[in-house]
Amino acid sequence: MTGGILAVLLSGFLIGGAARYVVPGPDPMPFWLTVLIGLGGSVIGGAVGLALYGSGGVVSTPGHAFVSVMLEILAAAALVALYRRFVQRRPLTGPEAYRFPTRGVGIARMRDRLRRLGVDPDKLSVRPTGPRPHAALGPSQEEVSAELERLRGQRERGEISEEEYEQARDRLRRF
Repeated sequence: MTGGILAVLLSGFLIGGAARYVVPGPDPMPFWLTVLIGLGGSVIGGAVGLALYGSGGVVSTPGHAFVSVMLEILAAAALVALYRRFVQRRPLTGPEAYRFPTRGVGIARMRDRLRRLGVDPDKLSVRPTGPRPHAALGPSQEEVSAELERLRGQRERGEISEEEYEQARDRLRRF
């Protein structure tokens, strides 16, 4: 019983994760929503596979099984696209598709957490919007120094904890 539940959760998570990967741009969402989208895609894609191959033909050959899994991922990707379009109210293509969302399940909490770490969620972008030849080199030394100074001020004012300060400082050290 427990193994079956874990298998369903893992399957839903894998299908949902693959669907989130297929749709370009960030789609941050909680674990349970990824699983739910994956399970929904599995049901829809499985039903299409059942209609194509019949009840005994879905897994009768490796090719049928592969097509069924691809149908499940595509159906889940369609659910991610619907989530983005109607819940997050973001486009699926263009520069706006690559911006960090402002609404959705758990987005307000995630944006708040990023701000406490000293990261502006509105400046996060999966794909650069313009040419930045120095982007591959990372931020300049002046930018890193200014960011460290800002973080120190936030820590001293009690806006971020010591742990959040250390995490943000470690992130800056990578550059």
